[in-house]
Amino acid sequence: MSNPDQIQRILFEQIDVRGVVAGLDASYQEVLARHDYPPVLQRLLGEMLAAVSLLSITLKFEGRLLLQAQGEGNVSLLMAECNHHQHLRAIARYEGEVDESLAFNELLKKGRIALTIEPEQGQRYQGVVPLEEATLAGCLQAYFEQSEQLGTSIQLTADGNRAAGLMLQVLPAEETGDEDWSRVSMLASTLSDDELLNLDNEALLFRLFHEETCRLYEPQPLVFQCDCSRERSAEALKFMTEDELLDILEEQNGLIDVGCQFCNQQYHFDETDIRALFSEPGYLDQEGRMH
Repeated sequence: MSNPDQIQRILFEQIDVRGVVAGLDASYQEVLARHDYPPVLQRLLGEMLAAVSLLSITLKFEGRLLLQAQGEGNVSLLMAECNHHQHLRAIARYEGEVDESLAFNELLKKGRIALTIEPEQGQRYQGVVPLEEATLAGCLQAYFEQSEQLGTSIQLTADGNRAAGLMLQVLPAEETGDEDWSRVSMLASTLSDDELLNLDNEALLFRLFHEETCRLYEPQPLVFQCDCSRERSAEALKFMTEDELLDILEEQNGLIDVGCQFCNQQYHFDETDIRALFSEPGYLDQEGRMH
């Protein structure tokens, strides 16, 4: 397959085009293992993970990149995240039966797709476009053409076990190479889902671009990793008052459980924890207990 749980940039040495290819295996399975998603959502989450991996490596930042698709149908949210360490996580929200025959934009009715950059330093940025294309790849291509005015070719695929993606893009601020871009993007469009999933990166590059002067950069690993923590869960509780939380404790037999929606990790807080949370200084010990 595309090199599993790796992402690699593609260097075109004589034309103004950049590229990147990603393959996901264990990182994808870690996401699916934590929720019982219908097959169509398993595939779409694989595409979302491949897409956010591709996008994260083409944007120069330190922080977090979020890709969200929201709608008003049975499927209300698909979201994937990747940070500058190539740590991934993803989630879907849905209700009832999910029609396997519906296209991407039909599953998320009246939908929109948002790309959000949350740098560790600096301002948060978000771009939003209507979800009008039948595929996630088509929506992302439209996003870059409308918002960034950059010629972009994206291929995404997932089968519930593996996911992969290929992205090509005209280099920003370059005004030459229309013929080169037309040729390279046309070649990329001939790639089948089966080839994207099953060819390793070197074979894929030769299959598409053996007449071009190009090579692969060193790969970077892709891993599932959730950044939830007991401390962050405790901070989330502080959006409520101490009295409100004590009332909830009384109703729930002396424990408040805070679960991470991404990884299903559960964090438990008792009365001692809640009172310490609103006292000074208040801290977590090495076992994660509040003091």
